[in-house]
Amino acid sequence: MTLRVAYSPCPNDTFVFHAWAHGLVPGAEAPEVTFADIDVTNGMAERGELDLLKISYGQLPWVLDEYALLPCGGALGRGCGPLVLTAGELTPEQLTGRTVAVPSERSTAYLLFRLWAAQAVPGGFGEIVVLPFHEIMPAVRDGKVDAGLVIHEARFTYQRYGLHRLADMGEAWELATGLPIPLGAIVARRSLGRERLAELAEQIRSSVRMAWDDPGASREYVLAHAQEMDPAVADQHIGLYVNEFTADLGEAGYAAVRGLLTRAAAEGLVPAIGPGALDF
Repeated sequence: MTLRVAYSPCPNDTFVFHAWAHGLVPGAEAPEVTFADIDVTNGMAERGELDLLKISYGQLPWVLDEYALLPCGGALGRGCGPLVLTAGELTPEQLTGRTVAVPSERSTAYLLFRLWAAQAVPGGFGEIVVLPFHEIMPAVRDGKVDAGLVIHEARFTYQRYGLHRLADMGEAWELATGLPIPLGAIVARRSLGRERLAELAEQIRSSVRMAWDDPGASREYVLAHAQEMDPAVADQHIGLYVNEFTADLGEAGYAAVRGLLTRAAAEGLVPAIGPGALDF
């Protein structure tokens, strides 16, 4: 049966999965691809709808019984964390009681925000509004929300909306832990079996290497799904989010994931995971 997968239309995902999605990886059948916002794929994983998905690391503890974390294809890095943006210049303390737009309540961005706000916003923020990530900056600019938690290429474009950076969640994480920032995970059904999971991991690694070897091959695919993004911004996006951790999490990557989920569980934000939960 054809493998059913879902990932975002963002440049890092379309760049990474181009070769695999087009049947160009030797020995690998092209999967059936669904493009969806991260909040949608998080929900798909929780409902067990597809075989392989890109989800938030913040969603991972809720789906590990059914899905295994693959050691490649995801998004981790340094200097690439979510930002808290406002229309006017505010201090963190002034977020007390304010409405904040986030891309998903199970997103890693929101998890990092909750960990940061516990220290930086002692009075507690106000209402949380979930919006697709591309709607957050317009909502902040137009005064529909007081602040927005943004991800992806918003790091490069928020000034075009006249917005101010209140805080960098990734910077706060790196200063506190020294670890890279875990953002998006690739998970696949455990019922596929260990051998098939290992095959999928190697196919994804091959797709990543093929993208690096011939960046131009995926250009049309990337820009066709980039929501009218400036090609230069798409290149910046890929350069920031596709890195050595995309090819293999490695010790530092796994340490970052365990560190995030352990800290979040200690704060009661996610269920605790067992010692072997990240194995497949």
